[in-house]
Amino acid sequence: MLLPTEHAAELDAHGTTRAAVLVPLVELRGRIHVVLTRRPATMRRHAGEIAFPGGRSDDDDPTPTATALREAHEEIGLRPENVEVLGALSPVGTFVTGYAVYPVVGWVEHPGRWQLSPREVDAVLELDLEALRESHEQRRLVRQGVPFLTDTYTVDGHEVWGATGRMLKDLFARLPPDLVGAIDPAAR
Repeated sequence: MLLPTEHAAELDAHGTTRAAVLVPLVELRGRIHVVLTRRPATMRRHAGEIAFPGGRSDDDDPTPTATALREAHEEIGLRPENVEVLGALSPVGTFVTGYAVYPVVGWVEHPGRWQLSPREVDAVLELDLEALRESHEQRRLVRQGVPFLTDTYTVDGHEVWGATGRMLKDLFARLPPDLVGAIDPAAR
């Protein structure tokens, strides 16, 4: 079960800089997909990595939900009014960059056309949620010469790992298994 957003906002995570991401779920071709972004290879941090749209909290953001919705709009053009906030996941700390990231899960009824911020996003990926779940592995990766064990998900050559992989693992643990696969049109 997803956490209430207010409750999740009060939880602690390792990291000194607060941030939030939106975990957008959308129905495409009768199946649930999750929307992720690929960061440009030219970025100083997280270059080329796959992540949920999101970023650092601004002083004007009253909640992690406000941050997640603002950042998704800035990065991929997803209008906040097109997102139904369903709840939250447990916050995740990033080890290298020191962020405490608060994931907010939202249902996107009408995404419209993605409008990418080229400075922050190189591509929008709409990955089948069930295919992601089925691809789960724990693998040892090496980044900047440091080996570590992490949850990985690979679909269509797109590898998700690290903090985003931990968020996906939490999402799969919290969603009912029958919600992850195909959507029965009669049930809507």
